[in-house]
Amino acid sequence: MAHGGSEACETWPGGVSEAMELLHIDVEADAVEERPARAAAQFSFLPAVLPLMQRNVLRKQRHWERQLAAKKSKRKEEKQRRKVNREQAPDHPQFTKRVLKAIAKERLAEAQSSGLRLCVDLSMTDGMSDKEVSRLAGQLRRLYGSNKKATRPFHLLLTDLVEGGRLYRECLRMNEGFLNYMIDMTEESCLDLFPPEAVVYLTPDAEEALETVDADKVYVLGGLVDESIRKTLSLSRARELSVHTARLPIDEYMTKTSNDKNFHSKILAINQVFDILLTFSNTGSWTEALQAWFPPGKGYCVALQDCPQSDT
Repeated sequence: MAHGGSEACETWPGGVSEAMELLHIDVEADAVEERPARAAAQFSFLPAVLPLMQRNVLRKQRHWERQLAAKKSKRKEEKQRRKVNREQAPDHPQFTKRVLKAIAKERLAEAQSSGLRLCVDLSMTDGMSDKEVSRLAGQLRRLYGSNKKATRPFHLLLTDLVEGGRLYRECLRMNEGFLNYMIDMTEESCLDLFPPEAVVYLTPDAEEALETVDADKVYVLGGLVDESIRKTLSLSRARELSVHTARLPIDEYMTKTSNDKNFHSKILAINQVFDILLTFSNTGSWTEALQAWFPPGKGYCVALQDCPQSDT
């Protein structure tokens, strides 16, 4: 009995071992069989998702290309701005930055008493989105930057600027030192400050082209960013004020160019219009001013240049 029990003890573990090994093999076999099925189930949605993924990739690529084109345009505009500023600025290499800053401040102070006058009418911001208001705040910063660097700056006024309003708050947020800008800021209208016969409202929808910039006139730019391209908004505002209107002489000095999108627009940002006026007031040449500052992406070219002609 003792001997038989000993054999049972000796063979039992071996039997369990063999059984466990067989069981282990079966479990592994089942797992191996399940993996392809599970993998197939996991990726069964791919045929339906791939077209969507491809569309997303294409959309992101187009968005990136648009951003790249916009950056290139801005770099070109900034390069041209620096070139014009170098040509207009006096050559004083011996002056320190502090001295040059003091000279610019002195010029701005003189302009506030005797310079050409330009108002930015900010009465139309109520109908603008937050994004458009933010873009307008950036345009005001660039406009002031151009005036600050000019040899003969304008006397700038921001009219209908409501203290505490959306644009006011956005200018404080985006534009460092905004309250120290050497610009007259007021909640009053341009007609509260100047007689109607002295005001010339610049709008791309005006019939008459601006021929010159006179010291006895007050020029008004409509502070408006309108991504929906609603037409005649600034013209309607000028008619509401019952003042004279004029447009930049684009038709007189520029021609349409051919481009892939067949796109042509005369609507400019307020800082772009101001750069054109500033250059014209210093050079007396519309050709030079428009060539320097009119964005090429708008589909126009100065007539004296070798431009690809548009069929329209």
